[in-house]
Amino acid sequence: YRELVRAGHEGLPVGELQKHLEIPASTLSHHLSALISAGLISQERQSRTLFCRPCYAQLEQLMAFLTEECCAGGSCSLSPAKTPEETPL
Repeated sequence: YRELVRAGHEGLPVGELQKHLEIPASTLSHHLSALISAGLISQERQSRTLFCRPCYAQLEQLMAFLTEECCAGGSCSLSPAKTPEETPL
């Protein structure tokens, strides 16, 4: 999803997204289906190319909900997530 958001409103062709992520097509298809079902991305065919685009309005609503609900208890740390290297096992 991050790759699509970074790509902007024009999105990315599915093939290019697969190359960026270096995952099998079936795995990508599974994850894209979940993002489509959640309303976080849309797909549009242009000729023979299938483009995936982020749905920014839905993303903004999700972020607002999470901020409101998760930060309602008082202290809220909106710092960036830790990388796997920074996370102890």
